[in-house]
Amino acid sequence: MEKPFFITQPDDWHLHLREGEMLATTVPASARVFARAIVMPNLSSPIVTIDQAKNYKQNIIKHIPASSNFTPLMTLYLTDNIKQQDIITGKTEDIIFACKLYPQGATTNSEFGVTNINKMYPLFAIMERYQIPLLIHAEVNDDKIDIFDRELAFIDKHLIDIINNFPELKIVMEHITTVDAVEFIKEQNHNVAATITAHHLLYNRNHMLAGGIKPHYYCLPILKRSTHQQALIDIATSGHNRFFLGTDSAPHQLDKKQSCCGCAGCFTAPFALELYTEVFAKENKIGQLEKFASFNGADFYGIPRNTAKVKITKKSWQMPDFLDYDNEKFKLLGANETWNWSANIEHH
Repeated sequence: MEKPFFITQPDDWHLHLREGEMLATTVPASARVFARAIVMPNLSSPIVTIDQAKNYKQNIIKHIPASSNFTPLMTLYLTDNIKQQDIITGKTEDIIFACKLYPQGATTNSEFGVTNINKMYPLFAIMERYQIPLLIHAEVNDDKIDIFDRELAFIDKHLIDIINNFPELKIVMEHITTVDAVEFIKEQNHNVAATITAHHLLYNRNHMLAGGIKPHYYCLPILKRSTHQQALIDIATSGHNRFFLGTDSAPHQLDKKQSCCGCAGCFTAPFALELYTEVFAKENKIGQLEKFASFNGADFYGIPRNTAKVKITKKSWQMPDFLDYDNEKFKLLGANETWNWSANIEHH
């Protein structure tokens, strides 16, 4: 049996906790091994004011287990009409950590998102001045553009100009899915980075479509070809310091996933670190896991690395099928499969 190894406690730099009673399931799931998480604001009523951010944070805190040091980092949802003063106050009073840009209609609960990105430039200037990171769901929402090409289209149409106009603005291209995004981020300066999910490392579009449609693999940005998957694996395991862990864990009720118009999102948070470890082990790059999961994100955002340790043990186990809450079922990505690594926080 291989000896267990330890890594610095990781953070999740892109997380959906949802709202209401569901927090009783999602918060402990992430708090099990993650120290901090950037919490996405795309609730059914999006988080667009600092008061909403405060209330949401308090609701999350109520569900953090007593044994956990978990800290939610709050975000505001950018809309065409968001108040500049809320963003400034949110930052200066340490209420918000970042702002999230959703092109309108691009993903779950994005109907309130931005309709004209160019009109957001005055707001980006304020964010640059106050050092507020801009987190982007980097896909265009255009029926004329193939869904598999929408990430590259966003880079060409919007992201290049944003970076050129605001060179001191910290920008994160969230949940990248293509070799195009990998190469683009590599070419940028120290203020531009990307998160990568476990599901985009583990799976490609064949897993979702070959042999029958499997709705629990459906996410946005959508899974791409295996060549894109391999590019993500290569950069995540390379040690490059501007790519880091962001689960984009996004649970939906079973009936909303398995329907005639199923929701986008993969529920990975409960065992996310185990899933990432699987990828790094398969590539013989376990030595790079700590950089990707624990160091790169904190360093990019300019905040201290965590000090606690997580113990990772090689041990085969079968993932349960569902997590339950309030008589609802949430299917886990990788459910009923055998996995080879187990992670647990070391409490002292």
